[in-house]
Order: sequence, then C-alpha cells, then structure tokens
Amino acid sequence: MKLGKVEFCHFLQILALFLCLSGMNQAELSRSRSKPYFQSGRTRTKRSWVWNQFFVLEEYMGTDPLYVGKLHSDVDKGDGSIKYILSGEGASSIFIIDENTGDIHATKRLDREEQAYYTLRAQALDRLTNKPVEPESEFVIKIQDINDNEPKFLDGPYTAGVPEMSPVGTSVVQVTATDADDPTYGNSARVVYSILQGQPYFSVEPKTGVIKTALPNMDREAKDQYLLVIQAKDMVGQNGGLSGTTSVTVTLTDVNDNPPRFPRRSYQYNVPESLPVASVVARIKAADADMGPNAEMEYKIVDGDGLGVFKISVDKDTQEGIITIQKELDFEAKTSYTLRIEAANMHVDPRFLSLGPFSDMTTVKIIVEDVDEPPVFTSRLYSMVVSEAAKVGTIIGTVAAHDPDASNSPVRYSIDRNTDLERYFNIDANSGVITTAKSLDRETNAVHNITVLAMESQNPAQIGRGYVAITILDINDNAPEFAMEYETTVCENAQPGQVIQKISAIDKDDPPNGHQFYFGLTAEAANNHNFTLQDNKDNTATVLTRRNGFRRQEQSVFYLPIFIVDSGSPSLSSTNTLTIRVCDCDADGIAQTCNAEAYILPAGLSTGALIAILACVLTLLVLVLLIVTMRRRKKEPLIFDEERDIRENIVRYDDEGGGEEDTEAFDMAALRNLNIIRDTKTRRDVTPEIQFLSRPTFKSIPDNVIFREFIWERLKEADVDPCAPPYDSLQTYAFEGNGSVAESLSSLDSISSNSDQNYDYLSDWGPRFKRLADMYGTGPDCLYS
Repeated sequence: MKLGKVEFCHFLQILALFLCLSGMNQAELSRSRSKPYFQSGRTRTKRSWVWNQFFVLEEYMGTDPLYVGKLHSDVDKGDGSIKYILSGEGASSIFIIDENTGDIHATKRLDREEQAYYTLRAQALDRLTNKPVEPESEFVIKIQDINDNEPKFLDGPYTAGVPEMSPVGTSVVQVTATDADDPTYGNSARVVYSILQGQPYFSVEPKTGVIKTALPNMDREAKDQYLLVIQAKDMVGQNGGLSGTTSVTVTLTDVNDNPPRFPRRSYQYNVPESLPVASVVARIKAADADMGPNAEMEYKIVDGDGLGVFKISVDKDTQEGIITIQKELDFEAKTSYTLRIEAANMHVDPRFLSLGPFSDMTTVKIIVEDVDEPPVFTSRLYSMVVSEAAKVGTIIGTVAAHDPDASNSPVRYSIDRNTDLERYFNIDANSGVITTAKSLDRETNAVHNITVLAMESQNPAQIGRGYVAITILDINDNAPEFAMEYETTVCENAQPGQVIQKISAIDKDDPPNGHQFYFGLTAEAANNHNFTLQDNKDNTATVLTRRNGFRRQEQSVFYLPIFIVDSGSPSLSSTNTLTIRVCDCDADGIAQTCNAEAYILPAGLSTGALIAILACVLTLLVLVLLIVTMRRRKKEPLIFDEERDIRENIVRYDDEGGGEEDTEAFDMAALRNLNIIRDTKTRRDVTPEIQFLSRPTFKSIPDNVIFREFIWERLKEADVDPCAPPYDSLQTYAFEGNGSVAESLSSLDSISSNSDQNYDYLSDWGPRFKRLADMYGTGPDCLYS
C-alpha cells in the first residue's frame, strides 16, 4: 500500500532530524506492515519501501568511490534472488549501486555550489523474472557543504564621495560581499568586514559593510582623494576562514570653506588716453582655494574717484574681475584714478561663517598716459544754409578745431572730396571759412553733407573730422509746366460750354507758402472761336468748348497754347500747348475713332475687318515668297560653274556632319589659332549647293603680325581712355600696313621730300591724270595752279 503525501513528508522530516543528530550516514529500506488508514479524498495504500535522505560531503578528494548509503528491501532474503537498480539524476554517471547488496557510491567529486542535491529512483527486481518485487521509490541525496568559497565583492571596486569637513560617522558608501557557501549550514557564509587600508580617516561597520568617516575636518584643499582597502572574511572572521578584498576610492567634494583673498593689497596700471570706450584696462583676481560654484565671485567698485569712468565685471570662466572704460579718458583733464574694489563669494555656506569674512578688498590705481591726439572740432555737426542764387565765393560759414594736447599745434583745414565730388565748396586752410566754389541748384541737391578734415601742422598724420550739413535755400528759378502729358479729345457732337479737359501744373521750386498757379490763354489764342479756359483758383484750370459742329474732315487736331504763371518773386511763366483731337463719339460721349483717315473708309467695313484682310494679304505674300525660294533652291546646280563670277561667297551645306569621325568637314584648329592659314579643302562626303573659289590660295601669305600689333595697341589705348563710352563700341582705323611695293602716294610726303623723281610724264597720260600732273609737275605754276 502507498503512503500519502502528508505522512510521507512528516516521515522524511523526522528521519532527517534523527540522522543529523546521530551522525548516521546510511539507511536501510525495510518492509512496513502498517495498517492502511484513510485521508480525506485519498486512500492510503500499503507499500513495502521506506525511503530515507542520504548525505554526502562535497569536494571528496579520495581515490576510492565515496560510500553514500545502502538500499534494502524486506523481500530480500539474502539468497541473491533480488537485484537493485538505480535511475534518475546522476545515476550510473555519478552514483552507482551494487545490484546485489544495494550499496550506493559516488564516483566523482561533488560541488554543492554547482548542484545542492540529486533526486534518484530505486527499485528491487526479481533476478530471474526481472520483474519488480516492490514499487519504485524516489529518494534524495543532498550534498553537504564545506567552506570552500571565499567572499567576493561583485560590485567592486567602488568609488564614492563625501563632503569635506564632514563630522565623524558620516556615511560614505556601503560595500557588500557574497559567499557561495551554504548560509544555512555552519558559518561558511557568515561574513564580517574590516578595513585594511584607509585608517585613521575611515572605518567600516563589521556586519553591514557601511564605510564612515573616522576623523573630523578633513580638508579637500589638503588632500582630496583616499584609497581604502576593505576585507570580507567568512567563518565570522575566525581563523581558518576565507577572505576577499576590494578597493574603495573616496573623493572629498568641495564646500565653500575658503574665503577669497587678493594676492596684493594694491595694483597699478598705465592706460593711454586714446583707449576707446569699452576697452579692457586690467584684469584682477582674488584667489579662492575652493572650486566650482563655491569659487564663484562678484566684483564691484565700492569707492574711488573713477566710479563713473570705469566699471568692473566678472569673467565667468576664469572668475577674474575685468576693469573696462565707461567714458573717454583725457590726460589734459585728469592724469590718474584710484579705485577700491571688493571681491566676494556668491554662495556662502552658513556652517563656515566663522572662517570668514568671505570677501576681500584691494586698491587699483590707473595712470592715464598722454597721447598725441588729433584735432577736435568745437561741434560734432555744423548746420549751415546758403541760397541757391549765391555767387561763387560766397561765405557760408566757419568751422573751428583745436589741438587738445598741451602743445596746442596749429590746425589746417581741408574738405574730404569723397563727400564733395562735384567740388561745390571750398574751405580756407587756416581760418576754416567755407565758401561756394560752383553755382548751386536746390532742385539737383537740396542738402550737401560734407566732411571737413583738420590736421595738425606739426604732425599731419593726426587728422580730426567734422561734419557739415549745408542746406540750399530755394529761389524761384523754375517756371511752372503741365503736370503731365494730356491726351485731350473733343467729340464732333460736343455742345458749347462742354468741359473737355481739366489741367494742373507743377513747379520744381519749393516756396515757403506753397505753390499758387494762374492759368490763361495766350494773346493769340484768347479770341479763338473753338475753346476757352477757366481758371479754377485751386491750381487747376478747365478747358471748355465755345461752339459745336466739330468735323474731323475739316480739322482733326487743334493746338491750344496755355499760359501758366507762378506766385514767386519774381514770378515765372511758361506757355504749354494742349493738343486736342476731334473724335467720333458714341451716345455717352466716349471717343471711338479720332483719325481723320478713318472717316473716309467705306461704311460697310469696320476696322477689325480691315485688319483681318490685311493679315490675310501678308500671309499670302509670305507663302508666295517661300514657294519661290524653295523652287529656286531646287534649281541650283550642285556642280561648279566655271562661268560664274568668282567672288567671296558663303558655302552652305544641308547636313549635320559626320560626328567625331568626320575630320574633313571643319578644322577646329582654325578657331583655336588665328595665325593658321589652311588650304581650301573640299568635302568628300557632301556636294555643296554653291561651290565658288574666292581666289587662288597660296600656302604662304604675307605675315599679318603688323596688323595684329596695330589692333592690339589701339585696343589697349581704348581700354585706358577715360573718355571712352562704358559699353562695347566699334573702333575704325585706316591702316594699310608697311612694306608696299608702290610705297606711299601721299601728296604731303611727296612735297616735303627732296626726291629727284620727275613726274612730267604724267601730263602725257591724258586728261584723267591731269590732276596728278598738276600736283607733281615741276613747272613754275604747278603747285599753285
């Protein structure tokens, strides 16, 4: 009958306790005759196997197999009819059984850290029939631990940080060591911690492994890093225990425990007076042994006579105090400044106020050095006015400058001509008086901005600049004129008094009270019977008709002269002609046709129809010309006509060439080198439409170097000519070259020469050479006849 699970577990616990107390290392299987009992939901069955738990020591190093235990069945009478077999984890490979006696042995070294127990199954079989005489039973072989593993720090080595000046007992970091031995058996896995290196600064809790500070007031500035060696030992630290070590690097982090201090009580710097505003005068720094935010400082000027002239700021990277200029320095006004500067920490730790104060003071003296300065004008900007009617030489105003240095060198004036390109003004070099040099025109330029230069007589390199704005005052020198080009029309059916145009005027002048124009007809047009003019008194005028019955075939255009007068003093006037065209208008008075020719066109054809007819005629003419051209081209012979006039002609081919292999169609070398003259070659692949020979071609021709040099010289002259137009232009030269066989035929050259040549024979050549005979003859009246 089989045992229930609950009874089975209870039995195992009791048996294990008994074996542990008695130190037994073996058990026997015996038959049980227990009566069956019932459990809720299950029926207990009778069984003859009683199993036990076997124990075997790990790391056995003997040469013989290690005895584990013995299996025995009460069916076995000792006559050899029963044999035992073993199966399960490690059966046959690690554990073997004597099939006759049931003795179990371990054949290999066992390691509890690799596998703590093995589960096997045992069975008793009839040797003859090989049938089981007992049900199969399962049992466990547990590996008993020994201390064969040292503690290990799996997370080491460690790094940690702790603030400097921390009190004793401040926790730094916790280290943990693990032991692979069985923590439930003996003291093999019970670890204690100790410090081997790092005393007396740090200590470690033996049980927890927490590292703490052991000394007060550890200063980072003295030593900022410590190396600790921590040991973990099993067997509760007893002799014979195994141990392991790890290193812990402890870094002291900074706190603000050091106030800033200036290395010197006073500083002195020399500065030239010409140093521009915002320039750096000096850099000072208060020393602070702290780092990072604890060393951040702020500087300020707390006293001195340079509070408004200088300012100090901090360089965030170097924590230096940067002294810069706020106002221009002047050696002649003040030669030195004294500043009291304070440096203070920005982040003060209240725990260390007793080490303060966390600020320091120093004195900075700044010496201003004299520099030869350029002349200075009495005013930064001069404003002057002059009438555009001013004559050349009129005085406009005066500028003044002086040398600010102690030498007070004399000053000479001039105008920067880059600001007065047209040279409208002059300035007296000694007095600074500005006068007009040309006539001025307000309408061209109403304001002239010029720069006046003042330079020292003793040192012309020192130049001061002053700026002058000259405003041109207006005079009435421009007559009024039409505001625009008017296109005025009058309908043939216009009625008397009908408005046909409203006109206005403009004037380039700019009178102070604005423009006032007066309009009227000229004397010769005042009594015309066609149009009249009405002045609207608002700088406009209205043109009206005087009659009706305008006809284009009688007169298609009228010219109306209009007289315009401005209100200037003296007033100016002009006569402007208004062109009025007579037009055919619709019922709304909108002009339709204004040309007189259009009036005589046949009434049956509109303008659109005439345009269409004209377009058709032009199209037909173009088609006819194209047809004639094509037919003439087809009739052109493709062979050379010897009877044709031999002239320079353009030879045209209707082909696209033979590609890269076509080396006969065109010689590209002629384009790359103008000096190459090639023989005329006829193409072998295409017959040209017209094939003329301009003239016999010779391989050797006269050298044209003379002409190229002549053209090149003229090209360079044109390039540097300031009067040449700023665009491409055609330059024509009558140059015949040198080396003519007939030499020069110039009459001037002939007369001035002392040639003994006799030209009397020219008189015998007939009337065509009479002029030459008179010019070159030797008679007494030849030269003056």
